[in-house]
Amino acid sequence: MKVKKVSKLLKSLSKCGEKGIAWLVDPEKELDFDKFTWVKDSGLDLILVGGSGSTSQNFERVVQSLKKISGTIPICIFPGSHLQLSGKADAILFMSLISGRNPEFLISHQVQAASEVESLGLEVLPTGYILVNDGELLSVHSSSQTLPLSNEDFEFVKSTALAGKFLGMRFFYLDAGSGAATPVSKKVISEVKVAVKCPLIVGGGLTSSERVKTAFEAGADLIVLGNSIEKDPGFLAEVLHLKSVFNLSLNVN
Repeated sequence: MKVKKVSKLLKSLSKCGEKGIAWLVDPEKELDFDKFTWVKDSGLDLILVGGSGSTSQNFERVVQSLKKISGTIPICIFPGSHLQLSGKADAILFMSLISGRNPEFLISHQVQAASEVESLGLEVLPTGYILVNDGELLSVHSSSQTLPLSNEDFEFVKSTALAGKFLGMRFFYLDAGSGAATPVSKKVISEVKVAVKCPLIVGGGLTSSERVKTAFEAGADLIVLGNSIEKDPGFLAEVLHLKSVFNLSLNVN
């Protein structure tokens, strides 16, 4: 079993109230990783790799490429299916899509992956994965054949997260979906965080510093950026500065 880097990171952020930033890399994209050698010195806390696609023939190659540019930043699998596995990664978000009712993503892919995950020795993070936005249907909803929960129905989102906690999940991921026009709402984030009292990851639609700040203030421990980093490294610099200011003010107080 690998050193528990990722759970230690997330638990530390949640306990201390500090904030972290992750980069989500879609293995289906053809990225030139030679252009991302700066990542190891960027100040990122975590790199996630995976996507909503059911398979990725080059998944292992992408993880190996990320290892070359990540330095000491842990790499964690964000699996789109049981086929997205690699022993080169440090950990895996072992997720159940608890916002949907499709058994394939509630438990079936997890059963198919379990033996290999154990043999690879990956650090396993039992994670409740909840899709929530303003009603947009994106690629993740199509591939999982599930509908997102509504930002307006925060009580139901909270109950969904609580059910996950009572089932033994120790980490939670609220996701508006890649390319979402609007992110997970402040109310949803705050209600879920107060209810579960567990490390909380938030992603999707975080396309401005103001949205990131709102997510942090609402209770997100780690926010996830994807396309925005690849398109504009300057945006990452803005967000990293925001994180530093937020954490510094917390430490001063």
